[in-house]
Amino acid sequence: MRSRPYDVVIYGATGFTGGLVAEYFARHVSSDRTPWAIAGRNRDKLLRVRERLAKIQPSCAQIPIVVAATEDASALTAMVKSTSVLVTTVGPFARFGEPLFAACAEHGTDYVDSTGEPAFVDEMRERYSARALGTGAIMVSCCGFDSIPTDLGVYFSMRELAPSGPVTLTGQCSIRARASGGTWHSALEAMRDAGPTLKAQSKPVEVKNGRRVSGRKPKLERVPGLGWLVPFPTIDPQIALRSAAALPMYGPDFSYAHTLVLSSIARVIALGAGAAALYALAQLALTRAWLGKMLTAGQGPSEEERARSWFRVRFVAQHAGDELVTEVSGGDPGYDETAKMLSESALCLAQDREKLPSRAGVLTPAVAFGDVLIARLVRAGMVFRVVSG
Repeated sequence: MRSRPYDVVIYGATGFTGGLVAEYFARHVSSDRTPWAIAGRNRDKLLRVRERLAKIQPSCAQIPIVVAATEDASALTAMVKSTSVLVTTVGPFARFGEPLFAACAEHGTDYVDSTGEPAFVDEMRERYSARALGTGAIMVSCCGFDSIPTDLGVYFSMRELAPSGPVTLTGQCSIRARASGGTWHSALEAMRDAGPTLKAQSKPVEVKNGRRVSGRKPKLERVPGLGWLVPFPTIDPQIALRSAAALPMYGPDFSYAHTLVLSSIARVIALGAGAAALYALAQLALTRAWLGKMLTAGQGPSEEERARSWFRVRFVAQHAGDELVTEVSGGDPGYDETAKMLSESALCLAQDREKLPSRAGVLTPAVAFGDVLIARLVRAGMVFRVVSG
């Protein structure tokens, strides 16, 4: 596979998030050491992206362009066979993601994506795990803000804790950010299937050697000095619990709850009402399409808006009567940091594959990358730290 023309192809480079991934590569990745290309369905748009990259790094004027549409099976096959690692940001993934995922599994191409759509992630795992394992492909969804801070934050906590008994862990997520059009459309797809996914997350899972992994439904709670904790129905706990089931280092009995931090009860009420209305409207194709028109794919927050954005996820673990508090934090979560996380995940595969656990198949970020990706993200400016304990 390493004899393929490219080490990494960035698919969706003409979109908002994909363009930021391409810019990250332009700033940080030598195409001489790690040959990479940009890809999408429109050559003219890709040429304009390449012009923008050349302003960042003049050598990017020669970055190769690959044209492939998601409905063109032969073009997708040719693209995935040309690269060792495929990065994709093309969503909603429930609509556009499967042909590319299937092609990577079939041809042994490592894969990372930016999805946060629970149904898509579950379906791809069910359909393609065996094939990816057979071809040796490492395939990892949710390599952006969904769900690396949570998944690697829980992993980091368990590495520090080294539990021998039951662990009860709660993630407390604080965010300041604005969504792009692509994220909005993907969120609507995820919201459509949110009910069954959330119910499944709260069911305990028995794993090998009598280990037990389970999700918890958090209750509304006020934490002095922090704010109100409310349930945060994202894909993050689904991914963290899959990692816990796969990794014995999480201990014999592990449970996780995921929460959002809000500053006031007024915000709690407003968010609850808005989320209920959005969930109801997302269930019908007609109203979902109407919601989709509010933001156009390709639109996103300005550089100035992103500079004011940030995230912090605090993890509070209870074990054997003791408490450990850790934290993962960074800048703009949905775009600048997502581009960083996607890029560094791809570079784990392109540059550090021999350092990774000897696993293949459809994996979570923690299972696939673990300490290697944490080290990369810390070098890139994200913070993983022990707060107390």
